[in-house]
Amino acid sequence: MTKVEIFNHDGRIHGFSVSGHSGYAEEGSDIVCAAVSAAVTFAECTINDVLGNHANTKVKEEEPRITLTLPAACDDEDAVQAVLTGFLLTVCSLRDNYPEYIEVMEV
Repeated sequence: MTKVEIFNHDGRIHGFSVSGHSGYAEEGSDIVCAAVSAAVTFAECTINDVLGNHANTKVKEEEPRITLTLPAACDDEDAVQAVLTGFLLTVCSLRDNYPEYIEVMEV
């Protein structure tokens, strides 16, 4: 199962962590993992490359796990929050469509 943790403090999303394989299909053919990976890549690239906020991203391939965290203050905070809210809505939609393969938690 893929587990998504959304780091939320006082109404501000300050990052997320995604770990595990969904188990929907074999690696390389798993549409749930592919969709989650695309959402993660979109959020990370938009925040870092488009908005220039340089979120801290850590990848641990041996687990597998990716964590993205924001600094305490960001340039264009509203845009960053819009991207992270879009990420949250995307993974929640995936969870609703594939509840046995993805779990989303706000922490």
